[in-house]
Amino acid sequence: MKSEIAAVVSFLKRLVELKNKVEVEKMDLFAERLTVELQEKFEGHWVREKPSKGQAYRCIRVNAFHKYDPELLRACRESGVHYGDLGLPWEMTLWVDPGEVCGRYREQNFKFSVATFSCHSGSSDEGSTHFSSLTVPDRKCQADRFQQYKSQFPETALDTTVEAYPLLNKNKLKTELALIYSNDDFRS
Repeated sequence: MKSEIAAVVSFLKRLVELKNKVEVEKMDLFAERLTVELQEKFEGHWVREKPSKGQAYRCIRVNAFHKYDPELLRACRESGVHYGDLGLPWEMTLWVDPGEVCGRYREQNFKFSVATFSCHSGSSDEGSTHFSSLTVPDRKCQADRFQQYKSQFPETALDTTVEAYPLLNKNKLKTELALIYSNDDFRS
């Protein structure tokens, strides 16, 4: 559980740092407080043998109906960070499950992997970790669409990604993705 929480906190911290509105000291305190909040919330709702059990409870969600995630809000209050300064996407879901942390921007988009954990002794805290460097969509749900994307590029998904990561060069990313979608080696 600790590794998965560390992964989601690290991911959120990177998102917030992109906006550059929160001082470093406050950001570190926010990350520390969020870690504690999530550990307390997830205690008793973590079943390694059934990772999807309790998934909705462990979800961090921000959208039109849930403008403020309770744990994010508490961590903000306890660290002196204004919630609006986090600069989070207006619609985002993060699932923190045993063995995997994944997310999605907007309801119609595909999920992406934040981190996966391979466990050698039954606990992800003792296994190896793989962090995604960017929000790469889950390959299993995307590979079957490469042929479609080859002829009709997924502009909405690209716009969402560039909105979340303003440092990305949209035109360059589009060109690179178009090359990937047209290459048969990337299809499963």
